[in-house]
Amino acid sequence: MATTKKTTSKTTKKTAKAKEAPTAQDIIGAYMEHVLEHGDHPITIYKFCKANNFTEAEFYQHFGSFKNLKQGVWVAFHKHTIAILHKDKAFETYANKEKMLSYFYTLFEMFTANRSYVLFALQEHKHMLKKLEQLKQLRTHVKQFATELIEAGNEQKNYKFTKNSVTIFSEGAWLQLLFLLNFWMEDNTAAFEKTDLAIEKSVTAIFDVFETTPLESIIDFGKFIFKDKFQAAGMNNAFAKN
Repeated sequence: MATTKKTTSKTTKKTAKAKEAPTAQDIIGAYMEHVLEHGDHPITIYKFCKANNFTEAEFYQHFGSFKNLKQGVWVAFHKHTIAILHKDKAFETYANKEKMLSYFYTLFEMFTANRSYVLFALQEHKHMLKKLEQLKQLRTHVKQFATELIEAGNEQKNYKFTKNSVTIFSEGAWLQLLFLLNFWMEDNTAAFEKTDLAIEKSVTAIFDVFETTPLESIIDFGKFIFKDKFQAAGMNNAFAKN
């Protein structure tokens, strides 16, 4: 009697790999891409999330609104700048002036790499308060960075009257960034060379103020700004005559 062998086929269940939740950087990247491709902001959070394959709940894990997300873009620029600086082991050995120079140089490299978005975001509103609103969180981080620098410098000073004001210095660093940002937006030179010069001269000037050194660098910075604006005005007049 012939025996038949029963072969049982094992069914293998394929478990679908769970979709990874988006990070804050993923959401920021998707938002910036939408703005650049459409020339406008997403209409609703629901449509934005659906178009980018994540849920509203995942969005709200990182940002409470589009307003909060806009501010988060600028914070991301700052955090990425700090991360780059700390990759260089020598950064911690820099003097405070060199640390501030490195920060501004690197931050503006970040702005340049994302210039189309930055210009759109800042030129969208003509009212200054609207522009500053999206920079609110960045202001906090910049002032904190400046505060850490000045506090470290004050620790090396023996007398209280020789120590610099943390409040004034940190606010000065923020106002300096606003000035440089506006300067960079109007800079049409190759590789934004004038912005690099403005960074160098303005940082030197502000540190000379706080270190009570001669005002030569401040005068030099003033001459640089005057010369740049004077030349620009002269060119505009020449074009107007033609």
